[in-house]
Amino acid sequence: MFSKQIFLVSIGIACMMLGGCASYRPAPPAFNEAINKPYMLDAGDRIRLTVFEQDGITNTYSVDQAGYISIPLIGSVPARGKTIQQIEAAVAAKLKQGYLREPDVAVEIDRYRPIFIMGEVGAAGQYSYVPGMTAQKAIAAAGGFSARANQGDVDITRQFNGESLTGRVTISDQVLPGDTIYVRERFF
Repeated sequence: MFSKQIFLVSIGIACMMLGGCASYRPAPPAFNEAINKPYMLDAGDRIRLTVFEQDGITNTYSVDQAGYISIPLIGSVPARGKTIQQIEAAVAAKLKQGYLREPDVAVEIDRYRPIFIMGEVGAAGQYSYVPGMTAQKAIAAAGGFSARANQGDVDITRQFNGESLTGRVTISDQVLPGDTIYVRERFF
C-alpha cells in the first residue's frame, strides 16, 4: 500500500514537471536577429530632428500610434519600421520639394519607447529603456525579483518584422525598446 502511494506521488510530480516543460518556448532564431539589426522606429519613440539653419523645423518629434511624425511645412512622415537614416533621407526629400534647395538633415534618438516588466518582480509596470540594457538590469529597475521568482530565465515578447515573437532567454540577454519581460514563478 505504501509503495502504491509513493508511485502515485511520483506520477503526480512527473506530470507537473512535464507540464512545466510543455510551456517552454526557446527563443526563435529571428528573435535574436533583432538585436544585431539597425534600430527601427515605432510608436512611443521620440527623435531629435535638426535641419541646419531652420530653427522652425529643428525640434523633438514623437512617433504617434499610427507610426508617423508630424513636421511643420512638410506634414506627416512615415516612421514605423524605418531607421534614423531613412527618416533623414525622407525629410530631406520632402524639404527639397519647394522648401529648401539642399537641406542638411540630422536625426538622432531622443528617447526610446518603454519596456514593460510583468510577473514576479517588486513593482511590475512600464520602464524607460536604456541602450545596452539586459533583462537582469530591467528587473532591477522594477524592484528586483520577488521571493517566488524563477531567477534563471525570463520570457520576452518582442515585435520583429510585424510579428510578435515570444522566447525564453537568460537574464543576461539584451532587451530592446518595446519588449515585454515576464518573470515566471518558480515551482519550488
